[in-house]
Amino acid sequence: MTSDGCRLAYRWDGPVAAPVLVLSNSLGAAMAMWNLQMERFTASRRVLRYDSRGHGRSDAPAGDYTIGRLGLDVLELADALDVGAFEFCGLSMGGMVGQWLGVNASSRLSRVALANTAAHMGPRDAWEARISVVKAEGMAAIAPAVAERWFTPEFRGDPQRADWLIAMLLATSPHGYRGCCAAIRDMDQRSEVYRITAPTLVIGGRDDMATPTADAEFLAREIPGAALVMLNAAHLSNIEQPDAFAEAVLAHMDAR
Repeated sequence: MTSDGCRLAYRWDGPVAAPVLVLSNSLGAAMAMWNLQMERFTASRRVLRYDSRGHGRSDAPAGDYTIGRLGLDVLELADALDVGAFEFCGLSMGGMVGQWLGVNASSRLSRVALANTAAHMGPRDAWEARISVVKAEGMAAIAPAVAERWFTPEFRGDPQRADWLIAMLLATSPHGYRGCCAAIRDMDQRSEVYRITAPTLVIGGRDDMATPTADAEFLAREIPGAALVMLNAAHLSNIEQPDAFAEAVLAHMDAR
């Protein structure tokens, strides 16, 4: 339980003595979004997955959240599990949390991968509109638009590959989703990411409409020494390109 009383769902996988890799989910998803990477990651890592507040089996407190609060959730979970320094990989909202950690808790990060994410994601009006739709009509009202951002048309056309992720979105708490939308709406880390000192990998998707190539290039340019890998994918690049994504992350975490 966090300092403000939020219970976070989490699970461990992989060998106990291996380096700890923390995985942070995107907006509207949950820890299961990493299933396609688990075989590769757990071969050499002790993987800690968790559901961000407002998502999956974690609590969904009422009200607006902040990226700082989502970052503190990671630190407090790590503290509760007696984890010191750790590797971190976050996608979309999870990558925003990773940026906050890199700026505000650099001593805790050994290496970080920021995937399909941005230091600022406007416009504000678009987030206000999304929050209003979810409040009035529920998660099903935004599912078609989210699917268009998450996946390329070719991937969307295969229900067996895409439908389980849409089901994850539909199962997300509406007020938890709105709280995280507010966190992204209010976030602007563009003037801070240069302070990230942990070795950083930025992963982008060439067909990502939500966080386009320019967002990935900005992070790679502003974070000292950051590497950039672009994958042939839309927003959920770890789902469309699971092997290439895992290979890029592990190569970065293993580099010395």
